[in-house]
Amino acid sequence: MRLDRYMNLCLQHPEHGYYMSGEAFGEGGDFITAPEISQVFGELIGIWCAAAWQAMGAPASFNLVELGPGKGTLMADILRAARVMPGFLAAANVQLVETSARLRDIQKEAIAVETSWHDSLGTVPEGSMVLVANEFFDAIPIRQFERREGRWRERCVGLDGEKLAIGLTEAEAAAGQGGPGEEGHILEFAPARAGIATEIGERLMRNPGAALIVDYGHLVSAPGDTLQAVRNHNHEPIAAAPGQCDLTSHVDFEALAKAVRQAGATVWPTITQRAFLLAMGVEARTAALSARADPGKADMLQRAMTRLVDRAHMGHLFKVMAVTSPGLAKPYPFGQQ
Repeated sequence: MRLDRYMNLCLQHPEHGYYMSGEAFGEGGDFITAPEISQVFGELIGIWCAAAWQAMGAPASFNLVELGPGKGTLMADILRAARVMPGFLAAANVQLVETSARLRDIQKEAIAVETSWHDSLGTVPEGSMVLVANEFFDAIPIRQFERREGRWRERCVGLDGEKLAIGLTEAEAAAGQGGPGEEGHILEFAPARAGIATEIGERLMRNPGAALIVDYGHLVSAPGDTLQAVRNHNHEPIAAAPGQCDLTSHVDFEALAKAVRQAGATVWPTITQRAFLLAMGVEARTAALSARADPGKADMLQRAMTRLVDRAHMGHLFKVMAVTSPGLAKPYPFGQQ
């Protein structure tokens, strides 16, 4: 079974899929995302969304879209912070792309405005759009090819005795996958990611809008095996517990940007999460919240900020990419470095 098929079944199977059953997010789950670390993360993205809407000409109605909204924490923070922009909330039509019925129920509790849910971006109504995707693309299935004996062979999941294991197909990889490479090199391709990125770009060509993509990954395409399984905040073998672990890989931002550009949209220079949050005022907002908090809460806020921006934590591993319709002004803080 190809890795992308295996990943899709493990994560999205209607009954046994990881996102359809267990609690994935938060301290009590298998991993914790930036919105659960600090409310400031979502608030700053909310300010960015409000500014993007204003740059679009402040349309009287627009789609505020989130891909993979998790527990709804990020969207709730976005909506709270965006109140500072007059007219934004009245114009926003919240559209969440979420396949898990269980997570949709959690999101309904978190988000206090009228919301529509979709299985894919394709069913979101046409119109002006501001889109956010935080730790969404890392969970989109990938394919891997390994260089062995002078040829590229695809990595798959199969049986090794009575256990699942990763192995190589006997057939050589299809033409166009790979190219010259060293023995043992692994290349990752994500056709499904590129498809979604293309769809975002095409929508931004048809309608004015902007998209903000935040995820962990690398700026330049390069060989390497980044596929990982996480359970209870610890790494597990990829094939050890299908449906019980979160399966993700690092996002290739160069490939993502290429897909968006080919669709015609404008991609601004991708920056680190550290650079984005510092430019957006994470220090000032954290200080303001800390000044009104008790010492324990203030300390927690400071530690959360460090986790988000420190180079040794999420600050450099996570990247932020902005995409806009052609002709829209450069969104802050992109292109400033």
